Amino acid sequence: MGNKSFRFKQFEVFHDKCAMKVGTDGVLLGAWARVEDARSILDIGTGTGLIALMLAQRNNYANIVGIDIDSDAALQAKENVEGSIFSSRIVIEHSSLMEYVQQTNKKFDVIVSNPPYFINSLESPHHNRAKARHANSLALGDLLLLASKVITTDGRLSIVYPYDEINNIEKFITEYGWFVVRRTDVYSKVDSIKPIRILLELGFGKPTATPDVSVLHIEVERHKYTDQYKKLTKDFYLKM
Repeated sequence: MGNKSFRFKQFEVFHDKCAMKVGTDGVLLGAWARVEDARSILDIGTGTGLIALMLAQRNNYANIVGIDIDSDAALQAKENVEGSIFSSRIVIEHSSLMEYVQQTNKKFDVIVSNPPYFINSLESPHHNRAKARHANSLALGDLLLLASKVITTDGRLSIVYPYDEINNIEKFITEYGWFVVRRTDVYSKVDSIKPIRILLELGFGKPTATPDVSVLHIEVERHKYTDQYKKLTKDFYLKM
């Protein structure tokens, strides 16, 4: 990865202006979220626009809106989108989720978010990076509440969170009227004892079926990726 950008198979993501750089969490969510039948997608906290671009590559007819509360991130995402072959289907807006929900009349089949979740960690002295990483600007409860107002009847919300927050996450999911459709516990290596992340696909309202639960291991050893992770991300990485 260069200092300013990360090149994928069908697009390039510059991240020199954005507080949060291209990372594994975003790639995981962009490759994992189910979008095959979606006609409208909302990417909350779009950052560089990475996930929006990945979803546009995976679904060749959906219209996608990416929003970010940080002006530098929104500008960078807009530049990345405009430089891609998917620019006609992605709109980037500088907006908080609350502001966007208040002013839009759109409903989305799929909502995705790689949200700020370092709730109890020490804040970065860099204000924009802190805002991107911490839940001060968008708490999980707010995300679930506001997303429920712009989701279609059979729509899905997909998020990635630290596994350590699983108890809080489950509490909020129930409290705000969502249910788990699909869950993948993510381990850094095949011999890891504990997951590091959890990928969740949520539906809103009454549960319709037993959740689909799976596990994903990223590496066999440092920089040697599992076949499972390669299969998930093969359409994006130039080499692994």
